[in-house]
Amino acid sequence: MKAFTYIDGTWHEGNPPLLGPMSHATWLSSIIFDGARAFEGVSPDLDRHCERAVNSARSMGLRPVVSAGEIEELAREGIRKHAKNAELYIRPMFFAESGWIYPDPDSTRFSLSVYESPMPKPTAGCSVGLSPYRRPAPDQAPTDAKASCLYPNSGRALREAEQRGFENCVMLDPLGYVAELATANVMMAKDGVVHTPAANGTFLAGITRRRVIQLLRDAGKDVRERSITYEELLGADELFSVGNYGKVLPITRIEQRHLQPGPLYARARELYWDFAHST
Repeated sequence: MKAFTYIDGTWHEGNPPLLGPMSHATWLSSIIFDGARAFEGVSPDLDRHCERAVNSARSMGLRPVVSAGEIEELAREGIRKHAKNAELYIRPMFFAESGWIYPDPDSTRFSLSVYESPMPKPTAGCSVGLSPYRRPAPDQAPTDAKASCLYPNSGRALREAEQRGFENCVMLDPLGYVAELATANVMMAKDGVVHTPAANGTFLAGITRRRVIQLLRDAGKDVRERSITYEELLGADELFSVGNYGKVLPITRIEQRHLQPGPLYARARELYWDFAHST
């Protein structure tokens, strides 16, 4: 995997060491990240991902030491270190070196990694089941940030799902409504209408999610953000995931019910790809 990381004013190839055993981020998880994509020569919504990284840092009590615009400039510099059409993951991070329980904002450091990461192919589809693990409420975890400490919960949900023969899983919110998948937001189609869980602070309402909702609405499609039960997903005409890592991908099995990629999924993916190549 070809990778470049910017830290302390210098680009390094490979996997340079960033944290020590005394770093606050190492033992108390004062670290946030964001993830953008470059593929087919484009990097859609890169500016929004950089802005979210800065906002996440502030939400975690860190002090952003670079601006969103500076992050974007560095990201584009990192992209140019790779082949023109390389499929890349772009990951800015802010983290604290010191503090007691909560981080000392003045100890904040920044790094940016740009590395090869193949895009998932839509032809494979995806299977999902219901996870026994839920997303936390905003008063239980720093859900207003893309904080690394939230991801072990996603990891154990994904591991448990894979042990049961699924490739991903649906996670509920504390009230028992659908929140998202372990790794992406989820959308369902029923009777020609697209439905997706309303952003209620328990999950990351992603940048790609917001983009796809707007693209579908601009194309005249009815998209409704609301509380959704798992039983509704079981009866959906179509299911698909929306997220930065794979963008728009079909879900082809939920529990033991098989689905085919449908017209609203296909339209969402087409609209997103057209948008990505128009920027």
